[in-house]
Amino acid sequence: MINVLSRTLTSMFWKKWLSDKSTDAPVSDSHSDLRAVVVSDVGCVRTNNEDAARFIRPADLGIRANKGFLAIVADGMGGHAAGEIASQLAVETIAKTYYSREESVEESLFLAFTKANRSIWQAASRNSQQRGMGTTCTALVVCDQHLYMAHVGDSRLYILKNGQIIQLSTDHTYVQMLVSQGVITPLEAEKHPERNVLTRAMGTHNKVEIDVETLTYKLENDDRVLLCTDGLYDYLSNDEIAQLMLIPALNESAQQLVESAKQRGGHDNITVLLLERVSNAVFQSPRPTEEIK
Repeated sequence: MINVLSRTLTSMFWKKWLSDKSTDAPVSDSHSDLRAVVVSDVGCVRTNNEDAARFIRPADLGIRANKGFLAIVADGMGGHAAGEIASQLAVETIAKTYYSREESVEESLFLAFTKANRSIWQAASRNSQQRGMGTTCTALVVCDQHLYMAHVGDSRLYILKNGQIIQLSTDHTYVQMLVSQGVITPLEAEKHPERNVLTRAMGTHNKVEIDVETLTYKLENDDRVLLCTDGLYDYLSNDEIAQLMLIPALNESAQQLVESAKQRGGHDNITVLLLERVSNAVFQSPRPTEEIK
């Protein structure tokens, strides 16, 4: 029996607006929009949630054309609630820095991640209780149909196309390194006792290597994208994730992904951010807008 008082469930539909910036750049995909749902759960064992997530939808169509939509998921680590601080600091810093830069999408992502890494490192250096804190972080920019990724750690990015799931990120873990070197198979990696040992994390060092990539896949109608922490995929296979991503209602799909991971044990925090392309005619936001200052 799970004690309801010992867990938290947050279901958030983020619709973030950047109305303090403007540009006259044209929007090439004016008949569609993105809809996103975030569900984050403390799980069945832990008492605090060290995950963080954000989806940003610029109101200004020029900003949307130049910098796109931004989705971020982070999984913090560190004692004395430091993991929560690290993941939130990563998400907030990346979101604000990315849209404040004038460089290309890829360069802006790199600079945003670099600044976030430095901010976490400096915060940990100033506070002994936060020393050693860090976080994974995976971010996706959707600009028109084009996809751009920045990634550190073992949170993951997937795309669902024609019912088939494709992992777009590569885990920065000791076990993934063994797989890449041919030492063990992907099947062996799933049960390896050190599968969650990270080789890269944000904020644990003054500098970090960041994967920034323009992806070959495009986000088309009927596609779905998933960003998630390891609390999800540690319990569900790719095929199981794909089946749950096919649930028609986006919110129900996200909820079922989290609940399925919890039914398997839920020893870690679980966060999913699901997004899909919809036509402007059917897009409606259930919440008022919120500005980034």
